[in-house]
Amino acid sequence: MKVCIVGAGAIGGFIGARLAAAGNCELSAVARGSTLAALRTHGWRLNTAAGPITAPALATEFAAELGPQDLVIVAVKAPALASVLPAIVALLGPNTVVLPAMNGVPWWFSEGVVALGPTPLESVDPGGRIAASVPIQHVVGCVVHASTSLLSPGFVQHKMGNGLIIGEPGGGVSARAESICELLTTAGFDVTRSTRIRYDIWYKLWGNMTMNPISALTGSTIDRVLDDPALRQFCTAAMLEAAAIGARIGCAVLESPEDRFLVTRKLGAFKTSMLQDVEAGRPIELDSLVGAVKEIGERVGVETPNISALLGLTRLFGQVRGIYPTANNTW
Repeated sequence: MKVCIVGAGAIGGFIGARLAAAGNCELSAVARGSTLAALRTHGWRLNTAAGPITAPALATEFAAELGPQDLVIVAVKAPALASVLPAIVALLGPNTVVLPAMNGVPWWFSEGVVALGPTPLESVDPGGRIAASVPIQHVVGCVVHASTSLLSPGFVQHKMGNGLIIGEPGGGVSARAESICELLTTAGFDVTRSTRIRYDIWYKLWGNMTMNPISALTGSTIDRVLDDPALRQFCTAAMLEAAAIGARIGCAVLESPEDRFLVTRKLGAFKTSMLQDVEAGRPIELDSLVGAVKEIGERVGVETPNISALLGLTRLFGQVRGIYPTANNTW
């Protein structure tokens, strides 16, 4: 199987190093700048509790050099997706599968959901450009349950979690999804085969759509957010709004916010990915985590005063710091 990773950052490097070490596919990467240089010089590098994982890497800046792939794993942050779209398109053949290993609501999420209408979500796919270039027929859905960070370009630190949930956007099972599951299982991941990948995406979002931006706004680890009664109350209100939205799009969450807080509490004092991005001066993934929830709520007629407040606060916070576009005030 020919596999290419687009975006060899913390998650892409995590997946790439394990795949390369397993040696059961023809692996390549599309990268730029210091990450490209590091891959060419040092290969794949992953630091784990069990010891380092290293393997040679085939990396290029120009996707067209690699030709069509069987599997393209997209592991960029959501704000960077539009910029790597030409690379993804260059890797597509008639039967290429695209696996987005990304946070939040993906560009394909609304397709086929009657309640959301025929138009792609403007918050994550302005003008439908991504959906037009990478149609849902190419997509197999993915949810990543792992915490990683970059020690330096191309050098990944694995902190916790090893889970990947894989499933067809339309539900059910398929040979192509099964082959991806087998590939990733052989590489050492804890793979869950899902027949409801939209729900799995929504369930993960249900928790981190509040924790990510609140930690970014406050500069706090998650344990301190959960310790604050006022913040817990605010998170609860926003999560109840998201649960009401989920019920209207076939993604009903049966747990309570308090149930989810107990799960999050077990993870300890950790920095969310959005807080790490703020500290590093990188663009924040606000649209896919919060903006999309507000937009979906508008489409299905669920009012979202708390989610909207969180979006507005975090949006302005990011704009003042130059890590969120000043033009994105429409949702």
